[in-house]
Amino acid sequence: MVLRGGRLRVRETPDPEPGPGELLLRTLSTAVCASDVHFMDHPELAVADPTGRSLYDAGRDIVLGHEFVGEVVGHGPGCTDQFAIGARVTAMPVRLVDGGAGGLRIIGQHPEAQGSFAELLVVSEVAAKPVAGDVPSDAVALTDAFAVGEFYVRSARMQPGEVAIVIGAGAIGLSAVAALAARGVEPIVVSDYNSDRRELARERFGAHLVIDPAEKSPFDAFNEVRARRGLPGPAVVFECVGASGLIQRIVESAEMGTRLYCAGGWYTGDTLDITAATRQGVTIQFGGGPHPQDWYGTLDAIVARRLDPLPSVGRIIGLEEVPDALELARRSDGPPRIVVHPNGDPS
Repeated sequence: MVLRGGRLRVRETPDPEPGPGELLLRTLSTAVCASDVHFMDHPELAVADPTGRSLYDAGRDIVLGHEFVGEVVGHGPGCTDQFAIGARVTAMPVRLVDGGAGGLRIIGQHPEAQGSFAELLVVSEVAAKPVAGDVPSDAVALTDAFAVGEFYVRSARMQPGEVAIVIGAGAIGLSAVAALAARGVEPIVVSDYNSDRRELARERFGAHLVIDPAEKSPFDAFNEVRARRGLPGPAVVFECVGASGLIQRIVESAEMGTRLYCAGGWYTGDTLDITAATRQGVTIQFGGGPHPQDWYGTLDAIVARRLDPLPSVGRIIGLEEVPDALELARRSDGPPRIVVHPNGDPS
């Protein structure tokens, strides 16, 4: 699935060739992410990315996709014998340049790091991890998304008496709920307009109270549950939507001492009234993850079946259906996660 000149289409491209220290994978499963949409819709952010990690070039092929698992089908020069042909592996979505000395490229967001919406994929061996056992490949492909929630929840260091509020029950919101539930945090309040996503958060991922923000403010629900349970702590909010103006609305509604973790991501800019945030005594953290410990820790949890991300998957598709799936992600419609099988249904 090639992005070129702002358009997506399925066509043949030259097979990628693994360089020194790289593995060639046959893609078994890969997941659609909102970041794929943001990369397409806001190319200006990658035309002159000062980090060099991403690059949008309308005149060059870019293959999107950065959440994946694959089967080793080839080795570049200098690879170790750690990954045999036929081994199942996944990796953080980065391709190292000159072994890391020249920086890195984000897989799926750079012409020199083609992504996983393709039959073949190249990854750096040092970033790869074997996938043992019989855990489904579709579950492994969701590692990256669920590592995001793990990072923010780990960063929050929830304390007894605090109340977790998750705004948005899409893929990232569900990952935050799962990470909170794994730590035994209670109660977990989830706010989302979509009834199916609310029920998914409660029935499959461990939320305790789900609310429709059209009917009740999550902070009203917070006050009620805190009074009912006699909890003394503040709200710890995980914003997992990324809608313009949402942080400001949260700050205006929050009580003194609220901690806010912004996992939604912004690509068009936003504004925040610092005076209001100061008056409310709100602590805000943006971005920064997931870190390797979150990513590989999430992978370990999935392989060991302590974490099952599969309930978030609503559809499994082929490459031809990727544009429609990306449009659903653009509208925040459809299931939280859609999985792609570029080579057909894996065994």
